[in-house]
Amino acid sequence: MTEPTARTNWPLARPYRLSLDSYARITGVHPDMVRRLVTLGLLEITRDAEGNLWFAPSQVREMARIQRLHLRLNLTYASLGLVMDLLDRIAALERSQRRSRSDR
Repeated sequence: MTEPTARTNWPLARPYRLSLDSYARITGVHPDMVRRLVTLGLLEITRDAEGNLWFAPSQVREMARIQRLHLRLNLTYASLGLVMDLLDRIAALERSQRRSRSDR
């Protein structure tokens, strides 16, 4: 009798994704609002052949960031894209600066 082999390539072949309904339920955001945020470019998605939206688990954290910035800064969702881009650039510059200091 042969032992079953483990499918070690499964995560690489098919990464874990959340459907729109699952994502909306986990984040507590209505699916229509999720679609709007996707349209605004605030969330990264993939689409399957039927056009369904799929979300990486990392996008749950991104939704929390969007909600936090929206509430704390009282910004519209449309303006959040610019703010998030600037915050990401600042973080990248800070990482680069830390690396430069550690290389000395």
